[in-house]
Amino acid sequence: MPLLFFYINDMPAKEELRLPSWLRPQIGKASEISEVQQIIKQRGIHTICEEGRCPNRAECYAQKTATFLLMGPTCTRACGFCQVDKGHQPMPLDPDEARKVAEAVNLLGLDYVVLTSVARDDLADQGASCFVDTMQEIRRSRPNAKIEVLTPDFRGDRHCIETVALAEPICYNHNIETVRRLQGKVRRGAKYDRSLSVLAMVKEIDNRIITKSGLMVGHGETLEELTETMQDLYAVGCSSLTIGQYLRPSLEHLPVQKYWTPEEFDELGAIAKQIGFAHVRSGALVRSSYHASQTI
Repeated sequence: MPLLFFYINDMPAKEELRLPSWLRPQIGKASEISEVQQIIKQRGIHTICEEGRCPNRAECYAQKTATFLLMGPTCTRACGFCQVDKGHQPMPLDPDEARKVAEAVNLLGLDYVVLTSVARDDLADQGASCFVDTMQEIRRSRPNAKIEVLTPDFRGDRHCIETVALAEPICYNHNIETVRRLQGKVRRGAKYDRSLSVLAMVKEIDNRIITKSGLMVGHGETLEELTETMQDLYAVGCSSLTIGQYLRPSLEHLPVQKYWTPEEFDELGAIAKQIGFAHVRSGALVRSSYHASQTI
């Protein structure tokens, strides 16, 4: 998953001092944060905001929004960058999860909803039906809500991708995360070309669906490699792109190779626009669901 938080408590003091000033997240009001957390916890559902320790969660919670994490908090993969729990037996599916998420959407008064999930390679349909069930439940109680999905790669299985796409999300997001050269180290179990094929298949299935992807920088990639990746994404019909800084969640995760400056993020955003992306958000604390309704 792409939404990460720099876990200072696990870092030596000198590492904290090296964190640039532009990477300090805003602190929201405790009451606003607590309200969203209570709605989520009381229903036993999950958000990537919490599980991935997103640096923007205070800001988003203050706006009464969150990105819902379907199918439990444990992933069947072990990506080198991701804070989400892995390496354990995944939780059994909650048959009432879709209703609970829809109830939370109503209580938060959301008109734009982002649904994501852990990878569930243990399931026959890899969790595709859970996305559909949740979308249908949300639409029953909030029919005008727009829904964006942020899915795993479903191992490139067209049937799984088609299952989700035919449920007509307004945006289908799948993050390629990093450049071709670094895929094996950063995204264990995922493949660069397979991620491109996911986005291409969505456009083949329904060309009306906006496709979106996200990149993390800070793993040692070059500007030339990032430009190539953006060109590859655009070539398969991807029209929306987010670019943000990788922040190391703990000592067990990949170290940060570079903190890109605000000026460099501006340059990356300009390159993406020049390539042809219709919607671009590029900045140190940008994550794939950050201000999602404004990036489609």
